[in-house]
Amino acid sequence: MIDIQSFSDTYTVRRLTEEDIPAVVSVCRGNPQFYAYTSFRPDAEQILDDLYTCPPGKDLADKYYCGVFHGDELCAVIDVIDGYPDAQTAFIGFFMLKKELQGSGEGTRIMEGVYRTLQSSGFAHVRLCIDMGNPQSNAFWAKNGFRILRAAPRGEESVWLAEKDLN
Repeated sequence: MIDIQSFSDTYTVRRLTEEDIPAVVSVCRGNPQFYAYTSFRPDAEQILDDLYTCPPGKDLADKYYCGVFHGDELCAVIDVIDGYPDAQTAFIGFFMLKKELQGSGEGTRIMEGVYRTLQSSGFAHVRLCIDMGNPQSNAFWAKNGFRILRAAPRGEESVWLAEKDLN
């Protein structure tokens, strides 16, 4: 079990529900550059699907689809899978920061809290996929210490599978 409250000392972090979908869509629509490099779209149907989609061998008990809030304002969305693809690894399925906060270091600060929490929870690694060709995503995750492992298929697209060691 991951203590998502410890992801941030500054923000309130909680699991998102279907009632939060309009706020998630708003944050996502504020980031059109991200969607230029993927077939995913920032609409309610896609977000609803993301809320419940788990990788093979995982279920909703292992999924932490979280909102990072300042008061009632949704500032970021992060999807963390506990123990995927193995028990020593947490998988970040999605991270989106509100456009107005980008470039301020807030995304990195939020992620540093996530890394600390995952490390204290016993994880040795964090993995994620990066859309190929997206310069903003590639730069952000490289700055956050992720290294490319290999190209991987995702539907009809290819992505970079990347990993960060937490030890």
